[in-house]
Amino acid sequence: MQRSDLGRLGVWAALDGMPAAQAVEFCQKLEAWGYRALWMPEAVGRDPFAAIGYLAARAETLIFATGIANIYARDAMAMRAIQQSLAELTGGRLLLGLGVSHAPMVQGMRGHAYGRPVATMSAYLDAMKQAVYLGPKPAEEAPIVLAALRPKMLALAAQKARGAHPYNVTPEHTRRARERLGPEGWLCPEQMVLLETTPSRAREIARKNLKTYLGLPNYRNNLKWLGFEDGDFEEGGSDRLVDALVAWGDEVAISARIREHHDAGADHVCIQAFRSDGQLGADERLLAALAPRR
Repeated sequence: MQRSDLGRLGVWAALDGMPAAQAVEFCQKLEAWGYRALWMPEAVGRDPFAAIGYLAARAETLIFATGIANIYARDAMAMRAIQQSLAELTGGRLLLGLGVSHAPMVQGMRGHAYGRPVATMSAYLDAMKQAVYLGPKPAEEAPIVLAALRPKMLALAAQKARGAHPYNVTPEHTRRARERLGPEGWLCPEQMVLLETTPSRAREIARKNLKTYLGLPNYRNNLKWLGFEDGDFEEGGSDRLVDALVAWGDEVAISARIREHHDAGADHVCIQAFRSDGQLGADERLLAALAPRR
């Protein structure tokens, strides 16, 4: 897989709320609209790799990326087997996004000790590289990108992975990430988007979707690195913070934000389209409007 295979624009979506048949239909729509990649998270829903195996068998060209798979959920040998198996079984349509997740999700939900993020990820990647796998080899190994936010993890993404998949970020973060990845590292930021032009309504929906993220230390520390202050996290997030993280407005305004990421050095931007009615799930109307083949 080459970075150009991803295309300039992809989709980030959690499909856990969709029955299997609806998820397949969603993937087929993305293909028809010209999207090349679908990024799927791992949290408390379906196993992402089981879902990828099912969906890839029912899609023709779509690349499936994890955004991200939690390294605490599987040891390095298991992840190596997944990387090799799905690369083979999907015909090279797997992009493996790995991350250290967050202490509350690792210690609180999974009961694991949360190690130092960069050291833990570095050791995990080394263990994956050394792991024994005796199954059929894929024609090409699935590339790995890291959920990298701060300078040290971005440096590791450049050194031991193909690049980075930053989540909950701004174009300014993309600019800083490109500086640390260098020209060769793949840079695939996620951008939240919302088709709503009324400021109060847009920010209300955005705050609802940002609530969990703004309480997690890794995201807070990253946003402080970008210049936000403690007061920006109060009462669901300041207007300045909400507007920086969620591109809301009409299609022109949203497209302009996506261009900002590309201008800042992104190779591929994956958009998470919030529904304007405030309900969970992807706004297919917006995805169709922004689609490469629109």
